[in-house]
Amino acid sequence: MTAAADLGRLAADLRAEAGPDLTFMEVCGTHTMAIARYGLRQLLPEGVRLISGPGCPVCVTAMADLDRVLAIARLPEVTLVTFGDLIRVPASRGTLAAERAAGADVRIVYSPSDAVRIAAEEPDRQVVFAGIGFETTAPTTAAALLEARAAGLGNFSLLSLHKTMPLPLRALLDLGETPISGFLLPGHVSVITGTACYEFLAADYGISGVVAGFEARDVLEALLMLVRLPEAGIAIQYTRAVRPEGNVVAQRLLEQVFAPSDADWRGLGVIPGSGLALREEFAGADAARRFAVDPGLSLEPPGCRCGEVLRGVTDPAECALFGTRCTPEDPVGACMVSSEGACAARYRYRGLDDDV
Repeated sequence: MTAAADLGRLAADLRAEAGPDLTFMEVCGTHTMAIARYGLRQLLPEGVRLISGPGCPVCVTAMADLDRVLAIARLPEVTLVTFGDLIRVPASRGTLAAERAAGADVRIVYSPSDAVRIAAEEPDRQVVFAGIGFETTAPTTAAALLEARAAGLGNFSLLSLHKTMPLPLRALLDLGETPISGFLLPGHVSVITGTACYEFLAADYGISGVVAGFEARDVLEALLMLVRLPEAGIAIQYTRAVRPEGNVVAQRLLEQVFAPSDADWRGLGVIPGSGLALREEFAGADAARRFAVDPGLSLEPPGCRCGEVLRGVTDPAECALFGTRCTPEDPVGACMVSSEGACAARYRYRGLDDDV
């Protein structure tokens, strides 16, 4: 069977078996991009709707946290190191890209270990790694911090913007703004966490979740699994990468370096226990403690509905700024910047994705 025929068969099965008025939320930003790129919404039955959730790390980073990153980057003794997506995200009064153009030492790396290398090569600079992401990237940040400690690098510190995935799903369900029939659970995160952390969805809310891969067939097959589950439960479609127990080594690494903390999410506010703060024994490497800065009053961009998009309340195309004032080339909000952002996905694939 050809790939196209296989997709057609899955879509036909969905049309035959899906009930009316089903709303499924894809949590992962990579799923959002895949759904748009493959034009999967056009294959869905009329009664099945896909909405995006808070699965883009850059998008859910609160404005106050972005403002703190910029304030630290402005310090003359600091070299601010981070991933590329964070460079162009608008804070209240600018971006890291603008700070770099104005003379700040801001550098893009592909791995936290690159930041450790910079600290070793430039002992006269205070190297701050702005760590961002969910359980997928947090273990590599933890490993980099341990590497810096083992090397005795007193000029390396971490600003942890890391967050964990399960708790925002509880927050969304408690808000109850959008009826959610089930979740496409994140594949990359679940490689680390396993599936036990999602069991509350079925136990407390009677809602199912399926961990999905990122190919078109993966997504359609996961949706069909959601439709076919006889009762609320958690299942794995992405069996080639995800195990129920997750990656135990990475989990232990996270526990060694980080402790749960309250975290501010764009669109959702402060969610207790959903962040990853450095444990007390690593306080000397905590950039938030080492550098006392005043980021100023945080300001949200007028008209931007990124927070509503992240809650699944608003479709990106319903924002008045979408595609006009806000584009990937000149973004107003974080959801249009990141390669995993819902607005960026809808804009890039607007000829394929739904009727936008």
